[in-house]
Amino acid sequence: MFLSLSLSMPLYAFDFSQWDAILKKNTRPSNFEGIVYTGFDYAAILKSREFDKLVGGLELFSPEVLRGREEKLAFWINVYNIFAVKLVRDHCPVICIKEVGNFISPVWEVPAGKVGGRMYSLNDIEHKILRPMNEPSIHFVIVCASVSCPDLLPEAYTADALRDQLKLQTNRFLENMGKGMRVDREKKTVYLSMIFDWYEDDFKDAGGNIGFLNSEWAGSRNIPSDYAIKYLPYNWDLNTVR
Repeated sequence: MFLSLSLSMPLYAFDFSQWDAILKKNTRPSNFEGIVYTGFDYAAILKSREFDKLVGGLELFSPEVLRGREEKLAFWINVYNIFAVKLVRDHCPVICIKEVGNFISPVWEVPAGKVGGRMYSLNDIEHKILRPMNEPSIHFVIVCASVSCPDLLPEAYTADALRDQLKLQTNRFLENMGKGMRVDREKKTVYLSMIFDWYEDDFKDAGGNIGFLNSEWAGSRNIPSDYAIKYLPYNWDLNTVR
């Protein structure tokens, strides 16, 4: 195992260049049951030494040395996405990530990977680290390996580019009418991803769901507050390349 630190980077930064290369090589536009999404080629990394080195580097890296909110956000977003891929890889073949867990111990609670010698589940990262940082846009960049999840960005998140990356991925998700959002002006209804229902409290500071949409969606900023909100079906099938 190797500690993935680049000599050209500050000593507190983790080098996600291996993850960046894996994403660029293994993500492709896909379509399943009418939903357009970014597919990931899980089969291609089943015996990937690069992925093993990436996971090994995280196990040796101490997150306590991370500095600043953007550095921490970018790090843990990447780690969540890496560990979601790892769970699928470790349990292949699966049709749905939920197959990894069971009723008593759902996949979100299954030990997913180590950072700094400590084991984390996906729930640990999402609910104990990322959500308390009060950044609602995280819900459009952490990817639970499913078709209706937000898409994997084909590059690693970085502290310097994080603001732009969050804005880009939020808008990509909202513009995806199959799983993100669809506005019916005639019926005065907004159809949203179930993400907005599950994490409704996280959008309160932005004026609620519609307030968040009007502030973040580049396509339109005039969804009236009296529009009804309904939720789109959520497809849990694996976000594999199709």
